[in-house]
Amino acid sequence: MAARGRGTGERGRVQAGDALPLPIRQTNLIFSALFAASLAYLMRRWREKIRNSTPLHVVGLTEIFAICGLVASLVYLLSFFGVVFAQSVVSNSDDEEEEDFLIASKAAPPQQCALLQSAGAAPEKMPEEDEEIVSGVVAGKIPSYVLETRLGDCRRAAGIRREALRRITGREIDGLPLDGFDYASILGQCCEMPVGYVQLPVGVAGPLVLDGRRLYVPMATTEGCLIASTNRGCKAIAESGGASSVVYRDGMTRAPVARFPSARRAAELKCLLENPANFDTLSVVFNRSSRFARLQGIKCAMAGRNLYMRFTCSTGDAMGMNMVSKGVQNVLDYLQNDFPDMDVVSISGNFCSDKKSAAVNWIEGRGKSVICEAVIREEVIQKVLKTNVQSLVELNVIKNLAGSAVAGALGGFNAHASNIVTAIFIATGQDPAQNVESSQCITMLEAINDGRDLHISVTMPSIEVGTVGGGTQLASQSACLDLLGVKGANMDSPRSNARLLSAVVAGAVLAGELSLISAQAAGHLVQSHMKYNRSNKDVPKIAC
Repeated sequence: MAARGRGTGERGRVQAGDALPLPIRQTNLIFSALFAASLAYLMRRWREKIRNSTPLHVVGLTEIFAICGLVASLVYLLSFFGVVFAQSVVSNSDDEEEEDFLIASKAAPPQQCALLQSAGAAPEKMPEEDEEIVSGVVAGKIPSYVLETRLGDCRRAAGIRREALRRITGREIDGLPLDGFDYASILGQCCEMPVGYVQLPVGVAGPLVLDGRRLYVPMATTEGCLIASTNRGCKAIAESGGASSVVYRDGMTRAPVARFPSARRAAELKCLLENPANFDTLSVVFNRSSRFARLQGIKCAMAGRNLYMRFTCSTGDAMGMNMVSKGVQNVLDYLQNDFPDMDVVSISGNFCSDKKSAAVNWIEGRGKSVICEAVIREEVIQKVLKTNVQSLVELNVIKNLAGSAVAGALGGFNAHASNIVTAIFIATGQDPAQNVESSQCITMLEAINDGRDLHISVTMPSIEVGTVGGGTQLASQSACLDLLGVKGANMDSPRSNARLLSAVVAGAVLAGELSLISAQAAGHLVQSHMKYNRSNKDVPKIAC
């Protein structure tokens, strides 16, 4: 069929080497002669005018006829020979495309990358150079962590590391994608020794009406019902007029620990650091580390001759752990002059407290301390949440307050704040491990307006988020931040993007708490999870 198509096309074209019909040849000769005669006559006339100093633009009737003949013959000749030339070029291009198509149609289907094929398949031969590197990694002669630096190609390094892992473990990881990710974007900041990436679905809950804004909240999770439930809470809040929030404290902390020869000596430094008269001097030293870091305060604790110094500072739109650590190091270096006997044991002494549930964060706060509240109308509770105010208030006291106290909870006086916090953290590139302290939350429900309406609030003293740095710069996470309108740093109002993100987290937690408590009060929790959070996939059928 391709050959027939090419033949048909060739019959319709005038080829440069073909013999032209007689009438066409005669016409070509006439116009060629007219072109030559007109050009010769005009050249002779223009030469005479130049000699006689006659203006060239002054022309007679004969010259006008000559110019018209020249233009007409030129147009004809260009159109004829131009078409022939264009057809020859198009013919060659079409032939090449057809040949490429024929070659492609006969070729075998695309083969899987040699580094990803299973042992049972017949893989394409790996490039000799890569084979040597894989063998070196397997034998322990080449450290896996140096591949990116030595090869200068992050994707190739990940593929080689992955193949070496397959040979060492004998395990196939075909379900873990390798291609389709920018490995250079994580080099030196997000992940070491990558062999692929995990795909995680992202859904949206909303609109969340918060402080007059209509926001759609991205949540990355594999837990069915979570987003649907949060979305229902958003609907109830929106139909009741929306929620409001306040960020009442904003400061990241770092607490180094230093050991002294005696407890008395440690107490001397404690007094110096907590003395308001020394704050300005220490601030100057601390603030040199960054144009955004600003020291807010220092609180100390002692255990024997060990001194724990908890520094708190503002960090702009960054989450700020690195920023505050650099400022703390500046202060420690400065103090070493007056306290040469100070032995800094660690830049972090766990009095910060990072990625651990701690009373100091619950009481003093860490990151952003946020309260989000809303008044839910009685008719919305009945129509959307399928319950009533009295049942919600009673359940919250018995479950979230008394039940958590019985369990000895520390900042866990809520239904499932961690669910929402973690899903938003993963979607927006936050540190997922910081959900430990960021999920500390107390949920309060009160009947108001003579028991007809419900006042609900969540108080979260330690939401640790940022909109710059870390995982926030990755493409997917950056897109989720952009969806919320908080991508990157806010140059006009530093800190405002991170503060808004913390308010969104609290607002989404408010919606999630409202919906889950309502489902439990109405007895709908089990039914909804059986419907949305159950899968028969990979579950073997057991014969009775």
